[in-house]
Amino acid sequence: MKPPVFDYHRPRTVPEALSMLAEVGHDGKVLAGGQSLVPLLNMRLAAPAHLVDVNWLAELDEIGRDDGAVRVGALARHARVEHDPGAREVLPLLGQAIGDIAHSTVRNRGTVVGSLVHADPAAELPAVLVLLGGSMELASAGDGGPRRVAAADFFLGPLESALRPGELATAAVFPTPPAGTGSAWLELARRHGDYALCGVGVLVRLDGGLRVEAARAALISVGPVPVPVDLTDALGGQPHDAADWAAAGRLAAAAVDPEDDIHATAAYRRHLAGVLTARAARAAAAHAAGRLGGT
Repeated sequence: MKPPVFDYHRPRTVPEALSMLAEVGHDGKVLAGGQSLVPLLNMRLAAPAHLVDVNWLAELDEIGRDDGAVRVGALARHARVEHDPGAREVLPLLGQAIGDIAHSTVRNRGTVVGSLVHADPAAELPAVLVLLGGSMELASAGDGGPRRVAAADFFLGPLESALRPGELATAAVFPTPPAGTGSAWLELARRHGDYALCGVGVLVRLDGGLRVEAARAALISVGPVPVPVDLTDALGGQPHDAADWAAAGRLAAAAVDPEDDIHATAAYRRHLAGVLTARAARAAAAHAAGRLGGT
């Protein structure tokens, strides 16, 4: 398979990249990791007239901790973020989810920000960003300038985000949860490395008595965008090791609206949403208790 014909651009600075993107507008695509874009090109599912390669913009290759958040630049690869000690310390969920992305060869090249911009409803990182209440930093040339878009407003539909023509996603901001919070990520796929039939990330916050203070989840592959679910009504006030996990699962199953496809029925995906949420909530509570020094 071969991609359609396109003009290739290789800017050396961010302002130069923004100028190029402003000039090509709707006809341009950004190339970073290329793990989603290149297959789309080869299958002729995307046919941009211009490809703007940002791999030479070293200032976008960063992972930083700032103001209670982990900020991931547009060129930070999955594998680097997954194993970054600073990010793993304050935000274990990020590494937990990245570990389930495709295969190591993909994670070595693919970028966190690229995956978010791709906005695949079966991808792990959009759900993580939504679950954490994160945001995307977007830059453009001219009077528009930079803007920040909350995760809840960024994902508009399958492979559709709030990124505008001429804009460059420069970073993703993942807020770190408050003390006493544990996390878990679970998903089920037909084969290792495939997109999940259903996946879920869960955050559980415990109080000083190791009871559930708050809990929430975000699910993938069960709707056109990540589906957030507040689990506090099902788990709040209960002991971390004896909460009604099944009730949390029922809450999640009722919140999703999947469709039948060639991989699974809607009923099966809904069932998975309940089972995986219950298991992930229990694991997240145990993780929180361990971080607080409980058993």
